[in-house]
Amino acid sequence: MNRRAKIIATLGPASDDKETIRNLLTAGMDVARINFSHGDLESHARVIQTLRETARELNRPITILQDLSGPKIRTGEIPSGVINLIQGKQFTLTTDNIQGTEEIVSVNYLDLPQSAEVGGRILLDDGKLELKVKEIKGNQVITEVIQGGVLKPRKGVNLPGANLTIRTLTDKDIVDLKFGLAHDIDVLALSFVRSAEDIKRLRQEIKKINPDHGGIPIIAKLEHPDAIENLHKIIHEADGVMVARGDLGIEMPPESVPIEQKRIVSMANKHLSYVIIATQMLDSMVDNPRPTRAEASDVANAVLDGSDAVMLSGETAIGKFPIKTVQMMSSIIRQSEDHIDEWGHSYFDPAEDAIHGDAVAITRAARELAHDRSVAAIAVFTRSGRTAKLMSKARPHVPILAFTPVEKTYQYLSMLWGITPYLIPQAATIEEMIGHVETAVIEGTPVKPGQEIVLIAGFPIDKMVPPNLALLHTVKSR
Repeated sequence: MNRRAKIIATLGPASDDKETIRNLLTAGMDVARINFSHGDLESHARVIQTLRETARELNRPITILQDLSGPKIRTGEIPSGVINLIQGKQFTLTTDNIQGTEEIVSVNYLDLPQSAEVGGRILLDDGKLELKVKEIKGNQVITEVIQGGVLKPRKGVNLPGANLTIRTLTDKDIVDLKFGLAHDIDVLALSFVRSAEDIKRLRQEIKKINPDHGGIPIIAKLEHPDAIENLHKIIHEADGVMVARGDLGIEMPPESVPIEQKRIVSMANKHLSYVIIATQMLDSMVDNPRPTRAEASDVANAVLDGSDAVMLSGETAIGKFPIKTVQMMSSIIRQSEDHIDEWGHSYFDPAEDAIHGDAVAITRAARELAHDRSVAAIAVFTRSGRTAKLMSKARPHVPILAFTPVEKTYQYLSMLWGITPYLIPQAATIEEMIGHVETAVIEGTPVKPGQEIVLIAGFPIDKMVPPNLALLHTVKSR
C-alpha cells in the first residue's frame, strides 16, 4: 500500500534548484512549503514555476503551501555574519535600525521596550540563547546574557509571558498574500494565530484581493498559548492546524508540548480538520546523514497519533542532506503505518458539531463497506476536494483514489492523508464516471480486474452536490 501520511518539505537554498526539486518529488515530497520569512518575491516566483514544471514532467501533482511570515519578532542584520554572546556580559536590543555588533543588535518589534519587563526573560534563536532584562532606556532593552552562544542575523526573538501588541496579519503579509494568490499557490499558512478572528481577517483580505480565491484552504499555525486556549474555535474557522513546536515550546513549558500535541491532533481529527506536526522532526539531519533514534520515534508517534502530515523545515531548506531526509521520513512513516492497527489511532468518531449532514454519513458507510468486504480501494469524485478530505479523515484501511476534473483541486489533493489524486474529464453520467475509474485504476494502481471498489459521488453526477451515493462496483477488464 502507498504511504498515507504526507510529507511537507520546506524549500530553501539547499533545495530550490530544479534537479533537487525533482529528486525531492521522487523521494516522496507531497507538499512544497515556501517560507516567506526568508527570500524575495523574485526567487519565490522562480521556485513556484520550477515546482509546477517539474511536477508536470513527472506527471504528478504537487501542493504548494505559502507560509506567511506573520509578526515574527526577529533580530536585524549582522555585517560580520555571526556574533558571540558571552554568559554574564551585557547585551543590548534596540528598535533602532542599526547594524549588529558584539554589544548590540536591532529588533524589528517597535514596542519591545514597552513589552519587556525588568527581570523578564528574552529568548533568541528558538530558545538557544537566553537574556535577562536589567534596564529599559528609551529604544534600548539592556540585558545580561544568561545562556550564551552564537547569534546569526534574522533569528527569532521570544518574550515568554509578555503581552505583545502586534497584529497577526502584517503589511508584509498582505504584499506576500497578493503575490501568492497571483501565482496560484494552493494552501496558505498563517503564523502566530491567537484566535479565530485572525483566520476571519485573513479570509476577508483574500476576498478583497480576489474573490475567486475565497475558498483557498487556510492552515492556522499554533505557536502561542493563546492559540491553545482558543483551539476549538480556531479549528472550526480554519481548514487545518499546524503544531509549530519551535515557538510553542518557547512560549510555554517544553514539557507541556507533547501532551498538547496529542490533544491538538485528537481534537482536529474529531472535528475533521487537517493537522500537521512541524519543527525539528529530523533536525539532526541538517548536518548528519542519519537521524537520532528519538527523532525517528517522534515522526512515528506523530503518524500513529493520527497526523495528516509531518513537516521538514531546516532539514530540507538549508540542510546538507535534503533528499536523504525525505527518504528517511518516508521510510519511518511506512514502517509506522505497517503497525497502525496495533498502535495507531485510526478510528472515525467525529464530534457532534463537526457533522456535515449526508456527506459524513456517506463516507462512514463507504469506510464500513470497504472494511466488511474484500474491497481493493475507495474511489471519490470531487470538484472542490471536500469529499476527498472527509474520506481521508475517515481513515479507511484501503487506498483512496480521488478523481477530479479541476486542476486546482488535483494539486490540493496531494496533501490529503491516504489520497492518490487523478485528473480526469468531467463525467456527466454514472457510466462515464465508472469508465474514468476503470481506466485509471487498471493503468495506474494495484487494483486488478475482478476486484471490488467503493465509489462515492454526488448524484446527479454533472451537478455540484455533496456526496449522496456510495456504489459497490466490480472492476472489469478494458
